[in-house]
Amino acid sequence: MRKSIFSFVLLILLFGCTHPETTPVTREEAIPQLAVKISPADDRHPPLLHSSEYEQPIPLPVISTAGAEDSPFIPAGREELYFFFTPDATIPPEKQLLDGVTGIWFSEHKDGFWQEPRRVILQDPGKLSLDGCAFVEGKTIFFCTAREGYAGLHWARAEREGDFWKNWRVEDFPAEYEVGELHLWQDELYYHSAKAGGKGGTDIWMLRLAGGEWRDPQNIEAVNTAGDEGMPYLTPDGQELWFNRFYQGSPAVFRSQRITGEWQQPELIISQFAGEPTLDKEGNIYFVHHYYYEGKMLEADIYVAKKK
Repeated sequence: MRKSIFSFVLLILLFGCTHPETTPVTREEAIPQLAVKISPADDRHPPLLHSSEYEQPIPLPVISTAGAEDSPFIPAGREELYFFFTPDATIPPEKQLLDGVTGIWFSEHKDGFWQEPRRVILQDPGKLSLDGCAFVEGKTIFFCTAREGYAGLHWARAEREGDFWKNWRVEDFPAEYEVGELHLWQDELYYHSAKAGGKGGTDIWMLRLAGGEWRDPQNIEAVNTAGDEGMPYLTPDGQELWFNRFYQGSPAVFRSQRITGEWQQPELIISQFAGEPTLDKEGNIYFVHHYYYEGKMLEADIYVAKKK
């Protein structure tokens, strides 16, 4: 479903693992002691802005650590940021499973600042799971998960009750749709997939809700190429589609506008290891930036490019 830190190329993950004896309380406790926080000044491949609508991107304070933050998502109209965190992106997923902190986290925006993040708990105590790809709408969270009792990777959902998420359950889409990371907007579901019938690589597709079921995959041809497109995000009005595409050898953020019902030719907004995008209600762009050195990914932060 993803081509990032939360890759889930780990279909071995829930077998042969032992449960952790202790669980770190905070993200910082789980980050290796020798880990060095990379700053923009040390970044050999900083994100490049291609639009005059935004200010230069910067790391998001409080959220970004020497660990790896990825897959940001801000629900429409909400002062909440959901993201995936793992303390050490260099270790294999079967070890991330046991560290007690890898998974979905969220932060609230209060008094002009993002607050210290908290873990989103989506599994029973004592049971193992690795969760990511969060999409939140109303009191529902959709997420992809690998967990005890299920082979492979699945889509699941849960409902929010107060400060807790409850009633989580696996709820897959029809296998033939090959649904990757998704975004729902009214009766449309956008997702990326390498399913047959596309233009090549991973394409962005759309399903429509009819009779209570998601049906009729439609390739969004206007934004797809023979390369890889993915990580779709729609603005609350449904008139802008933001997504990732490789540009000059690394992920970049593109935007397509819907005019008279038709998606237009995408425009490049941010390039150079600029990953999955999401926007807040002011129109500021949040995206993941991966730090690379000599072909090796060292860590990842959530960046923000504020709208002028």
